[in-house]
Amino acid sequence: MTDKPILYRKRLIPNECIRLDQDEILLHKEQLLVTRWNTIRPKKDLDHGISCFLLDKGWKISQFINREDQLICWYCDIIDWSYNLDTDTYVFTDLLADVLIYPSGQIRVVDLDEIADAMEQGLLDQTQLCLCMRRLDALLREIYSQKLLPSLESYWLL
Repeated sequence: MTDKPILYRKRLIPNECIRLDQDEILLHKEQLLVTRWNTIRPKKDLDHGISCFLLDKGWKISQFINREDQLICWYCDIIDWSYNLDTDTYVFTDLLADVLIYPSGQIRVVDLDEIADAMEQGLLDQTQLCLCMRRLDALLREIYSQKLLPSLESYWLL
């Protein structure tokens, strides 16, 4: 394992796999990877952010930040991942369910309809569906206990 592995983001809907070669790796140790990035595709509000990949939990927790360096929200992806030791490459697969946490404290669970679409289209199998639901449940428990964001606080400052 090197300090600077190759990273890919794989999405099921839309079907794409993008090399994250512009992402800056801030920290890489065991079950944690922290990256800083600019948006791949320009968006109205979102400009850049920081992501914490919690590999043992199957979560990617990102701070979404606007052009004025103000926090938009924390965006939590449920992910699966694979690692190739020979090429030092991670592929992070978005399992579609997402949770948004706003600075106000509001919490939104989104894209559950995409899980149904992916199952109908054969893009997601039963094993991935179960993995997604279990990881989503664990993430929501962590959010509702108010332990998630404080546990990541030091990584936002890297």
